[in-house]
Amino acid sequence: MLVVGEHVLGDLSSECTRMATGFAGGVGDTQQEMCGALSGGVLVIGGLLGRKGLGESDRPALTLATRYRRRFLAEFGDTQCARLRETVVYVPGGLGSCAVLVERAATILLELLVEAERVNSRW
Repeated sequence: MLVVGEHVLGDLSSECTRMATGFAGGVGDTQQEMCGALSGGVLVIGGLLGRKGLGESDRPALTLATRYRRRFLAEFGDTQCARLRETVVYVPGGLGSCAVLVERAATILLELLVEAERVNSRW
């Protein structure tokens, strides 16, 4: 979230960083929920396209978040932290660390943002 977020949103406040902390390790490092890299990407999408009030449409953010999740799933085969660690990260010949997964997830997000910007230059 931090690298891509600062790249596309500018300087993130310390509150943004702090709010995202609990998503690490599949929510509270339980490894039972969605990968923190995926969660962080969804937060960035919300920061770019999320609605500012109840009268605005949330469709642009939801559509891009859906596309991000689909590409993440296609790349890694799962979205749950524990299963990703077991099948992608810490297996013989695997990525070796979550940092590599986070880097790839950030690349997917940036690719989607470039595609979306071509269609809609909202940011």
